[in-house]
Amino acid sequence: MSDIIIMVSIVVYLLVVVAIGIQYSKKNKSSDDFYLGGRKLGPFVTAMSAEASDMSSWLLMGLPGVAYLTGVADAAWTAIGLAIGTYINWLIVAKRIRMYSQGYDAFTVPDFFSKRFGGCKTLSCIAAIMIVVFFVPYTASGFAACGKLFSSLFGVSYLPAMVISAAVIVCYCTLGGFLAASTTDLIQSIVMSVALIVVVVFGINVAGGFDAVVDNAKQLPGYLGLFKTYSAETGTASNYSFLKICSTLAWGLGYFGMPHILLRFMAIEDEKKLKLSRRVATIWVVISLSVAVFIGIVGYGMSKAGALDILTGSNSETIIVKIAHLLSTHGVIAAIAAGVILAGILAATMSTADSQLLAAASGISQNLVRECMGVKLSEKAALIVARITVVIISIVAVFMAGNPDSSVFEIVSFAWAGFGATFGPVVLLSLFWRRANKYGAISGMISGGIMIFLWKYVISGFGGVFAIYELLPAFIVAIIVNVVVSLLTKAPSKEVLDKYDEVRAIEINA
Repeated sequence: MSDIIIMVSIVVYLLVVVAIGIQYSKKNKSSDDFYLGGRKLGPFVTAMSAEASDMSSWLLMGLPGVAYLTGVADAAWTAIGLAIGTYINWLIVAKRIRMYSQGYDAFTVPDFFSKRFGGCKTLSCIAAIMIVVFFVPYTASGFAACGKLFSSLFGVSYLPAMVISAAVIVCYCTLGGFLAASTTDLIQSIVMSVALIVVVVFGINVAGGFDAVVDNAKQLPGYLGLFKTYSAETGTASNYSFLKICSTLAWGLGYFGMPHILLRFMAIEDEKKLKLSRRVATIWVVISLSVAVFIGIVGYGMSKAGALDILTGSNSETIIVKIAHLLSTHGVIAAIAAGVILAGILAATMSTADSQLLAAASGISQNLVRECMGVKLSEKAALIVARITVVIISIVAVFMAGNPDSSVFEIVSFAWAGFGATFGPVVLLSLFWRRANKYGAISGMISGGIMIFLWKYVISGFGGVFAIYELLPAFIVAIIVNVVVSLLTKAPSKEVLDKYDEVRAIEINA
């Protein structure tokens, strides 16, 4: 009976988001509407859709899973870095990119790069390729999270569960575009919040109370420390070095280069309302990240109390699913609450996957097909191409998500680093440095992308000081290369500088 109630709750939720997609499909008259919603987002929708699209399935799966396995340090420093990055991004980037993107008449991130540096098609093409390279696996991680959810809960096969979930996301995203994605993100952020609260309250109760949760965690060496980390394999603690802390905090650098978040900034109706958006977004992020880390600790307490099996490896990422399943056995109301929790995981996945699909589709259809290849399309044809691109990218992501043993946290971590290093420095320098030129932007973007792969798969293997999160060294290299190459090459033309000054003056006088 409980499984039926859970399934009904999830189906109702899925039908709601599809209905939203159908409703907004009538409002998409052009590719501009499809990708940026005509810059009509209100401050609250902007804040919550930006953060919901940011806090992907790893908020309810990856982050609690890391805390469950290794304790507070790794998860907490990651959360702190993300919270700081969120606030700074809203504080210094949001308003500028909203005004500059409008001043340059750009409605995708690659389009903004191109127009900021004098109509550089090469830069736009490289940016579009980077979006595809890093967003397709990012989207695949979301699809994988959905497959894990249904597989672990109902005992169904992973692959069909993953494909059905992906089909629903593609459906409302293809129909409704940016406005549908942003509206559903708002709903999804609410569902995610409710899910977090329910899980914490129920989990503490089952584990024997807050004191019992803390006492069980204290029994493991380094489990609750910020400067120690616990190893489940050896049962011992190891030091969490200052370099490791800096490396983990570097997650916050990723925000400056996230296309799906930058698009929310570009789409707000009134830039003067961004202050409200910043406050709402920051508060929600701090609370949700803190609770997600704590859920991992509570989950371990439940395992020690015998309510849950001990989870190992990537299975730790299903901790909330296990808690929801246990909750569903406590009556009809509890089963409905469990359905909300599981819908929350779907919400976290969908809110990111839909945004990633749109950003990747815009990179291909707008920047590669129309700009780089020079294909002339009417607005109606461009809209059709946009929707077809979403479907094609989704099919590729489905194939990439075919392995049920892949770690959601690891995939998201790599894609996050990719965008942070390739786009982050270019965004910051294009907004704040008048002297930046196209040669520096291209060199910085390419060097950042190469360094991500090089550090992840070669240099980090040496261990020691090299075993740090690849985003930190790649971001540093990218921004240095960008600045050095810009200074060593020809300065931007008078036309480019005059346009920058014109847009800057509009921002100052606003």
